[in-house]
This record gives sequence, structure tokens and C-alpha cells, in this order.
Amino acid sequence: MIRTVVHLLRHGEVHNPDGVLYGRLAGFRLSTLGEKQALTVAERLGAHDVVHVVSSPLERARQTAAPMAEAYGLDTAVDDRLIEAANAFEGQHVSVGDGAVFAPRHWSKLRNPFLPSWGEPYLEIAHRMLAAAHRARATAAGHEAVCVSHQLPIWTLRRFLEGKRLWHNPRRRQCSLASLTSLVFSDEELVQIGYQEPAGATDPKVTGA
Repeated sequence: MIRTVVHLLRHGEVHNPDGVLYGRLAGFRLSTLGEKQALTVAERLGAHDVVHVVSSPLERARQTAAPMAEAYGLDTAVDDRLIEAANAFEGQHVSVGDGAVFAPRHWSKLRNPFLPSWGEPYLEIAHRMLAAAHRARATAAGHEAVCVSHQLPIWTLRRFLEGKRLWHNPRRRQCSLASLTSLVFSDEELVQIGYQEPAGATDPKVTGA
């Protein structure tokens, strides 16, 4: 049996002074704290057998991957399947009480929260993330890989693998900034899912976190 671990790493905190939902928009980098979080995770995994680092194409994810790749003397690969979920509310405020979701012109986007109708379907997210995870597993067979992605894609894949319904309350996601959701494989079979927060816990209710 070949044991391989694929760590799904959520990026660090982003500089977002206007508090918008930035999604796939360009120009959103890690904050100073986010850069420190990325270094913290790289240090935490320093004794691990990481042979492959791959990132979402978005800048904040590539920045989070950089210290890890440097620590292991690796190049960071990019896999578009690790990207943030598409969302119709990108660039807008979506906080409770004063967000864009309360504007009548947007109500049609909210017609089906189970899909969801305002963005990329959960099932499509789960399938692309699973494909990216298996690609990383195959590349790092017998060792460990780190895939840097985003909160919703990581949480959606975890729920999919655990056999839970994909629609959920965003306020209950267990996927803090710079957290690690680790998939342990025996050959191609998933045998364990682990979770840890090397940089500490963060509030999933914070918009744009």
C-alpha cells in the first residue's frame, strides 16, 4: 500500500479594506498578517515529506504557496481547478443587514440556495476539487502534497467526501484562514480526513476573510 497525504491549504488573510466579496477578482493580495500566516504554515509543515506544491491561479493563493515551495526547494505548480468559486456578488458588500443580497434587483439570484443559483454549483466545485486532489496525490505518490485553495471549494470537497449534503450554512464552515484539511490516501482510496489550524482559528462569518 502506498500512503499519500494531500493537504488542502486555505490562503491567508487578504488585504480588503472595503470589505467586499472579492471572489475571483484580480488585485487582492495577502495582508501583512496573511503573509505571516503563510510563513507559519510553512514552518509547521517543515518536517513533513512534501514533494509537490500546487496553487489556485489567484494571487493570494500563490502568495500563500510561495513560502512552502521555497522551504522545500520546489516550484509552485498552478491548477485552475483549485480556484475560488464563481459568484454573482463579486465586488459587492454582502454583510448581514446592509449587503447587496437585500436589494430587490438581486433577489432572482437567490431563487435556489441549494444549487446555489448565485454562483458555481456546489457539485461542480466538489468534482473539480476532487480531480485536483487526485492529480496532486498521483504526483506526490508515497509522499505529501500541498494544494493551496479557498474556503468554499475546500469545505465543499470535505462535505462531499464525508457524504454530507453540499448546501450548508456558511457561518458553520470549519476552514479557517491558513488552515489545513488533510486527505490521507492508501493507494487511491481515501482513508482519513484531518484538520488543523496552524495559524489559529478565524471567524467564518467575517465577510471577505
